Amino acid sequence: MDSYPLLEQINSPADVKALPENELPQLAEEARRCLISTVSQTGGHLASNLGVVELTIALHRVFNSPHDKIVWDVGHQIYTHKLLTGRFKDFGTLRQDGGISGFSNPAESEHDPFYSGHASVSVSAAYGIARANLLKGKKNYTIAVVGDGAFTGGEIFEGLNNAGGERTRLIVILNDNEMSISENVGSLANHLAVIKARPSYFRTKARIERGLNLIPLIGVHLSNGLFRLKTTLKRALYKNSTMFEELGFRYMGPVDGHNIPVLCDALEAAKTAHYPILLHIKTTKGKGYEYAESDPALFHGISRFDIDTGEFKNSRGFSNAFGDAICGFAEKDARICAVTAAMAIGTGLDKFSEKFPDRFFDVGIAEQHAVTFCSGLAKGGMVPVFAVYSAFLQRTYDQLVHDVALQKLKVIICVDRCGFVTGDGETHHGLLDVPMLNTIPDVIIYSPADYAELSRCLYRAIYKDPDGIIAVRLPKGCEPDIPEDLSPGESDFDVFGEENAETSIVTYGRVYAAAAAAYRKLDDTKLIKLNRIKPIDPAAVSAALSCKRVFFFEESERSGGAGAEFGYLLSRAGFKGDFILHAVENKFVPQSEDKILLKRYGFDEEGIISEVQSSKFKVQSSKQT
Repeated sequence: MDSYPLLEQINSPADVKALPENELPQLAEEARRCLISTVSQTGGHLASNLGVVELTIALHRVFNSPHDKIVWDVGHQIYTHKLLTGRFKDFGTLRQDGGISGFSNPAESEHDPFYSGHASVSVSAAYGIARANLLKGKKNYTIAVVGDGAFTGGEIFEGLNNAGGERTRLIVILNDNEMSISENVGSLANHLAVIKARPSYFRTKARIERGLNLIPLIGVHLSNGLFRLKTTLKRALYKNSTMFEELGFRYMGPVDGHNIPVLCDALEAAKTAHYPILLHIKTTKGKGYEYAESDPALFHGISRFDIDTGEFKNSRGFSNAFGDAICGFAEKDARICAVTAAMAIGTGLDKFSEKFPDRFFDVGIAEQHAVTFCSGLAKGGMVPVFAVYSAFLQRTYDQLVHDVALQKLKVIICVDRCGFVTGDGETHHGLLDVPMLNTIPDVIIYSPADYAELSRCLYRAIYKDPDGIIAVRLPKGCEPDIPEDLSPGESDFDVFGEENAETSIVTYGRVYAAAAAAYRKLDDTKLIKLNRIKPIDPAAVSAALSCKRVFFFEESERSGGAGAEFGYLLSRAGFKGDFILHAVENKFVPQSEDKILLKRYGFDEEGIISEVQSSKFKVQSSKQT
C-alpha cells in the first residue's frame, strides 16, 4: 500500500506553509504518486494535473486560501489543490458516485470559490471577485490559473481587456505547457514561443519591479514610471510589446513551473504590484509519469489504467464509429470538412485529421468561432461537420441561431457525450442539447441507437436533408445490444408490436436498447422508436393515438425536450388517454457512472418495466423522475 507521510499531515493550506522548505520536493513527489495511483483506479484527468503539482504547492505557500481566491480555469487540473485543502482522505472517491468532484466545486470546499468545468472563464470570474474586493475595501488577492490552451478561447481576452490597467489585486498565471487537449494551434502559440526567447530579460524586470515597489512612499510611483518608460522605449526600438502589457498587465516570466522556490519568489513579487500581473510559467504536461509525458493528449482524460504499462481500455465507441463513418464519406466527397474545438481524439476525428489534413480544422477551445467558421465553409460550398461535446455545444447558441439557422446554411453538428456522462458530473452531462436545439427554427435532430443507424443518419444529413442545422446525437461509450428484429430502420421512426396495443413506449437514442428489452417482457405493449426527434413525424404520433397509455422515456431534461413536444402533438391530435413523460427533472445531476445514473433515473430495463406496470391503473398526466 502506498505511503504518504507528508500528505497525511496536510489538512489545510496552513499545514503546507508550516512544512520546512527542504520537505517540499517530497510533498510534490507524494502528490504525484497519489495522483497516478488514484486516477489509475477512478479515471480522470491525469496529464494536466501532473503538470501543476509544484505550482499548486507554491500557491498555497504564498497565498492564504480561502481568503485569497484561486480560480482554476476548466478546473480539471485541481487535483493537487484538493489534496492540500483537506480532501486527501476522501481522494479515493474522486469522480465516483457520492465522492469528490473532478472539478472545482464550491459546494465541496470553501477553497473552491468558483464552479469551473469549462475553459476560458477564469479571468472574467477572477476579475469580478477582485473588483468586488476593491469595492468592499478588502486587500485579498485573486489568482486565475489558466492553461495556454484556454487562451484559444475568446472569453479569456474579453476578461483580460476588461481587467487590464485596473488597480486590483489580480494575478493571472499562464500555465504554458504547449498543450490544450490536443496540441495548441494558432498565432498565440507562436507568440508565446517568441516571448520564451527572452527569459532573462523578464526575470530581471520582475526583480527590479519588486525592489522598487518595496520602497516606502515613492516605490510604486517609480515602478509605474519605469514601466511606462520601458514600454515607450520598446515600442520605439522594436515596434512591439507583449500583448499582455498592451492589455494593461505587468508581465513576469517565463519562470520554471517545476521549481518551487522560484515560483514562490515570483508569486511574492507579484503580490507587491498594484496593477494586474500576468505571470508566465513553463511546465511539462504529464510530468513525473513517463507514459503521460510522452503522450499527454492521450492521458488528458482517461479511464482506469495499468500504472506499470500505461494501458487502459479504450471505450470511445460511438465516437470511433462516427470517425470511421465520416472518413468513409470524405473519401468519396471532397466537400466534406471536419471541425473540432481542441477535441480531435475525444470526438473520434483523429483518424480524419491524418487522412484529410487539408480538410481538418482544430480551432482550439473556441466553440463559438467553430460554428461561425462552419457557416463560412458552408457558404463557400463545403459540407462542414462540427464534432463537439453536448456540454460544450451550450456555448454556441447565438452562433447556431444567427450564423447558421437564419442564414439557411448546411452545417452538420455531431453532438457527442449526450445524456449521462461518467465521472465528470454537472458540468459535463449532455442533458440540455435537445431542449436548446428544439428552440431553433428548422433544425433537424437525429439520435441513433447503434452504429449502423449513426451512419445512415450522417448520410441523410449530408445528402438528403435541406440546408440548415442537422444534429446527430451520440452517447459516450459503445453501442448497446439491440435484438436484430427490433433494430432501427431507415425511416424517421419505427413501430414494433400490435397496432391495437393498449400501451405504447416511445423513446430514442441510448435508452432504446433498454426499452426494447423491457418491451419483450411486457404484455399488450407497442414500441415506438424515434430515429428523427425533430421534427417528429406526425405518423409516429398517429401510431400512439389508439393507445390508452403512452410512456415517453427521454434521457434529457424534461422541459423543452422531445417528450414534451410529443405530448403536445398527441394532445393536439385529440389523444384522450394518459401521457406519462419520464425524463430528467430540471436539476443538475451529480457525478456518478452512467450505468448507475441510468438505473437511478429509471432508464434501464427494470426501471422501464416498473414504470409501465406501476402506472397501468393510475390516471395521471405526467411522471417525473
